[in-house]
Parts: sequence; C-alpha cells; structure tokens
Amino acid sequence: MNMDAVDLSEPPAGVVASGESAQVRALLQLRELILSGELQGGTRIAELAIVERLGMSRTPIRAALARLEQEGLLQALPAGGYVVQSFSERDVADAIELRGTLEGLLVRLAAERGAPAVVLAEARACLARIDAVLAVSSLSDEGFSAYVALNSQFHTLLYELADSPTISRQLERAASLPFASPSGFVLLQAHSSRARDMLAVAQDQHHQVLDAIEQREGARAEAIMREHSRLARRNLTEVLAAHPSESWPAAMPAMKLIRRRR
Repeated sequence: MNMDAVDLSEPPAGVVASGESAQVRALLQLRELILSGELQGGTRIAELAIVERLGMSRTPIRAALARLEQEGLLQALPAGGYVVQSFSERDVADAIELRGTLEGLLVRLAAERGAPAVVLAEARACLARIDAVLAVSSLSDEGFSAYVALNSQFHTLLYELADSPTISRQLERAASLPFASPSGFVLLQAHSSRARDMLAVAQDQHHQVLDAIEQREGARAEAIMREHSRLARRNLTEVLAAHPSESWPAAMPAMKLIRRRR
C-alpha cells in the first residue's frame, strides 16, 4: 500500500467501522474459499469475478486480495489478477521452522525482560486446562477440539509475555499459512495411534518453556521453543506419509495446496 496516498483525516466512526467490517468479511470468505478447496492451487482469479461471486464492492475485495497475497495464499500476476498458490513440502517445513525461530526469540525476550505476572498466571491456568483435556487415555473429537483451542490460546499468551508487537506481527505472518500455525495438524491426526503421545510431548514442552521464562533462563526457553517447532515438522512429515492424496479433502481440504514430492 502507498502510505503517501492515505488520507489521515478522521472520517466518521461509523464509516470506518463499516469499511473495516466489509474488508474483514471479504478476507474471511476469500480465505475460506481457498482453504475449503473450492479455489484450488493454480486457480486464476480476477477481482471482478470475486466481486460477483461474493456480492461485495470492489474496495473490500481488493483489500482482501492484497492481504491474501501478503499471507502467501495468492500470487499477483503481471497481467493482472491472482493465482492461488500451492506449496512444496519444503515450503511448509520452512514456514514452521521460521515460526519456531520467531517464537524462540519471543520467549527468550520474555525471560530476559521479565514477564508480567498476570500473563504468567493466565498461561499457567491455560496449561492446567490442557492437562485436564489430556488426562484421559484416548481423546474424542471434542477433546481434540478443546486441545486445539487451548493450544492456540497458550501460544497467544506466550507472545503477550514478551510484549513485542514488532516481532509478534512478523510471527503472525509466518504462521498465516494454513499448515504453519501451532495447531495446524492436530485435528488431522485425531485418530492416529500416536496422536495423544505427541500432544503429551508438546504439552511437556509447554510446561518447560513457561518454567524457563519464570526462572529468567532465556537461552533455555528459546531452545525449548525451537524444539517445539521441530515436533510440528515431524508431525507434518508423518501426516503426509500417512494420508494419501485422495483422502485429504475429507481430512483437511487445504492440504491439497501442498505439492507432493515425486
């Protein structure tokens, strides 16, 4: 976006809210079209076609397309329009590695700077709820769903502990691929024999990294978080090996964006 062209005068509050709401709706609907498999990798899309499909004006659609390009789900074409991106296994692995690097930096800063006690308490409470979810011998679909939500909440609290909006923004971009988020593959492995064991290892790492932050051990916290991301990479490898391409749409449609190695 060309910031020199932005009007910095304050429009009426209702106008701002309405415009932002339309942009959010457009972004969510477009992202869902991609992640649901309706717009598959390699599909060319044009602004006007999306305007007609979603029944919205061009301004929020244009903003949504630009945001999805920033996230890496779309690629702008020289002649105009966009194409839905596909990703190699290495692309996804690199995105997970980058997330782990940035998360490691954040937890190291949290440990070295001293984390807010109130956020530490929230993180401890979140871990206690995850412990309760994992206390059963096998998890139901509801149990996995609860884990996903709590795991996402815990990672968000980790970011708050460092109080670094600059790094958090970069981390948000790194984790924006559907495969690179902290819970990206949990549901896909809901019924595998190793699923609960892997979650238990991840939860132990959660406890360790929070201990390291509280004890002001920055290097240890960073190393644990980097290892945490490697667990996600191993998860990715096992999921790709265990699920043939034809079974992906039912398990996670967005996985069709991954180009398999030949």
